[in-house]
Amino acid sequence: MAFFPPLEQGRLLRRYKRFLADIELASGEQLTIHCPNTGSMLNCMREGGQVWFSRSNDPKRKLPGTWEISETPQGRLACVNTGRANALVEEALRAGVISELAGFTALRREVAYGEEGSRIDFRLEFDSGPAYVEVKSVTLGYPDTDVAAFPDAVTQRGAKHLRELATLARNGVRAVQLYCVNLTGVGAVRPAEEIDAAYAEALRAAVAEGVEVLAYGTHLDAERIVINRPLPVLLNP
Repeated sequence: MAFFPPLEQGRLLRRYKRFLADIELASGEQLTIHCPNTGSMLNCMREGGQVWFSRSNDPKRKLPGTWEISETPQGRLACVNTGRANALVEEALRAGVISELAGFTALRREVAYGEEGSRIDFRLEFDSGPAYVEVKSVTLGYPDTDVAAFPDAVTQRGAKHLRELATLARNGVRAVQLYCVNLTGVGAVRPAEEIDAAYAEALRAAVAEGVEVLAYGTHLDAERIVINRPLPVLLNP
């Protein structure tokens, strides 16, 4: 996925009210841009750090740009626009990069399913039957380790999705939890039990029911993001 038009660079002054960020450009101009991330953004931003944003010329928009990439306190890059994850995964699925899910005959997005009123990110059709794929964007890293973690804040919604997937698997339907790791310098992924123990337990319970858990890393820079490699998932780190 190439960024077009190219991203612009600035320096983070502050993030506030969840969806707003003030940045300063090299010219000294200050802008308020949209922060498209509902999470805590723990360890994936720092005041004074570099940021990259996409600019919009849409006169209907209140803010001139969207925060896309952040420099983390560890000097890594994180794609903080969680809305990019599904598009990245679809691109990788259609290119056959995610080998475990290659060979599907049809792809649908945002399909209603489950007993708790959920929508699955992708429903893939295979000759053997459907596969339901839930995508989560991972940006939480820690110093002195290449193991990223999810989630960065308590997520009841994430646990609900795992329960829905577990029900599918228990009924003989292929169910997949896919972590899209939008953070550089990562070699593995784990559940962030120290942040949300209930989510970590729900993940292990889902695996016990037959849910497949995959993680894929990305190449990430200011010009493009590409899913490019599988990563191990450490259920009991």
